Amino acid sequence: MARPLMDTPLTIVILAAGLGTRMKSRKAKVLHQAGGKTLVEHVVDTALELTSPESVIVVVGHQADTVRSLLARRGVRFALQTEQKGTGHALKCCESELEHRTGRLVVLYGDTPLLRMETVRKLIELQGSAGAAAAAITTVLDEPHGYGRIVRNAAGEMVAVVEEKAATLDQKKIREINAGIYCFDAGLLWRHIGSIQTNNPAGEYYLTDMVEILNGAGGKVLPMVVEDSSELLGINTRLELATVDRIVRERKARQLMLDGVTIEKPETVTIDMGVKIGPDTVIEPFTRILGSTVIGSDCRVGSCSIIEDSTLEDDVQVGAFTVIGTSHLEPGVRVGPYSRLRLDNHLEAGSQVGNFVELKKTRLGKGTKALHLAYLGDSTIGAKVNIGAGTITCNYDGKKKHQTKIGDGAFVGSNSTLVAPMEIGDGSYVAAGSVITSKVPDDALALGRSRQVVKEEWAKKRR
Repeated sequence: MARPLMDTPLTIVILAAGLGTRMKSRKAKVLHQAGGKTLVEHVVDTALELTSPESVIVVVGHQADTVRSLLARRGVRFALQTEQKGTGHALKCCESELEHRTGRLVVLYGDTPLLRMETVRKLIELQGSAGAAAAAITTVLDEPHGYGRIVRNAAGEMVAVVEEKAATLDQKKIREINAGIYCFDAGLLWRHIGSIQTNNPAGEYYLTDMVEILNGAGGKVLPMVVEDSSELLGINTRLELATVDRIVRERKARQLMLDGVTIEKPETVTIDMGVKIGPDTVIEPFTRILGSTVIGSDCRVGSCSIIEDSTLEDDVQVGAFTVIGTSHLEPGVRVGPYSRLRLDNHLEAGSQVGNFVELKKTRLGKGTKALHLAYLGDSTIGAKVNIGAGTITCNYDGKKKHQTKIGDGAFVGSNSTLVAPMEIGDGSYVAAGSVITSKVPDDALALGRSRQVVKEEWAKKRR
C-alpha cells in the first residue's frame, strides 16, 4: 500500500449512498458486481493504493449496513447520508469528521470502477504542483449531450460547469465534459462548501457549483483531460454494467497474458479480478475462473471448466467441463474431464480424479485414483488407493453426515457401496459389487454381496 503522496495529508471521500433506481433492482447500485467485485470495492481498492484505510471515507445511505459490512475488513471509515440531496450534500455529511483535516481531499464515486489509480494520482499531483484550489477530471466526447460542459477562461482554467438544461447554444457545442471527480484544497473546500445553493430544478446541492464558488473566492480550478473516456464510465443501468464488466475482464486477461499466461480465445474466458495465475499456464476457451482462485505455473485448465475460490498448485491439469469449488489441488494432480469437486476437497500430489466423479469434503492421498463414475463424500482416503468405477460413500443417514476412512494402498472394487461411518484398513481389498457396513482390517478381503444363483433353462421355459 502506497504512502500518501508527498508529505501532504490526503483524504479520499467515496460517494456511495445512491439508490440507483435505473438499475431496476432491490439491491443498492454500488453492490452490483463487475469483474467479480462489487462496484464500490473496485473504487475503494483504488483509493487504498493511494492512501491508508483511515483516510478513506465512504458515504453510505441506501442499504448502508450492507455496504459497511462488505467494506469493514478493508478498514475504511464511513459517513451516513440519510437523505439523498445531491453530491454536495453527500460531501457535507463528512464535514463534522473532516472539517479540521488539512491537505487534499479527493472525491470519487462508488459506481465508477474503471477509474485507474494512476489517473487519480495525476489529478492529485496537478492540484498540488499548481497550488490550485481544486483540480477536476474532464474528458472529450463526440456526443456530449446530457453532460455538464466545461467552461474555461483564456488561461485554460475552469470557471464553471454548465448543465445541459442551462447551457446556451454555444455552450452546447463544447465537447469537453465534467466527470465529477475532484481534488480539492481541503481547507478551502470546507471554508466555502456552505455556499452551495439549491437553486436548480432538482432542488439539490450540486458539487459542481464549487467550481464557480472557488473562482469567486479567488482560487483557480484546473481541468485534467483524460483521453480514454471509458475510464470514467459510471453505471446507471444493467446495459452499462455489462459494458463495464466486459472492460474489467478484458483488462484482467490482458495483464495475465502480459505476465506469461496463455489464454486461448480470451474473448470467451471469464476471469475475476481477484484471480492469480502463474506463468506458462494455459487457459482454454469458455472457462470461468472466479473469486479468490490461485493457479500455479505450468497448469492447464480445460474448456468450459469452472473454478471458484480454489488453489491449484504447479503442474495441475484440469480436463474439460470440470467444476472445482473451494478446493486445494497439490502439484501434479489430474482432474476431469467432467469431474465435480463440489466443496472443501484436498487432493494431494499426483492424485487423479476422472470423468463423472464427484467429491465433497474429501481428501485424497498422494497417487490415489478415482477415475470413473464415483461419489466420495466426507472421506479421508490414503495414498495410492484405487477407487473403482461406480463406488459411492453413503455418508448421510437422513439426519447427519458420517465419515469414511480408507487406508494407504487399499483397493476398492467397482460398484462398491461404503456405508458410513466406515473404516477400511491399509492394504485391504473390497470386492467389486460389495455393500460394506463394518470395519475392514488391514490387508483383509471384504465381500458384501449375495451368492450368485444360476437356474439353467429358466429363461427358455419362461418364453
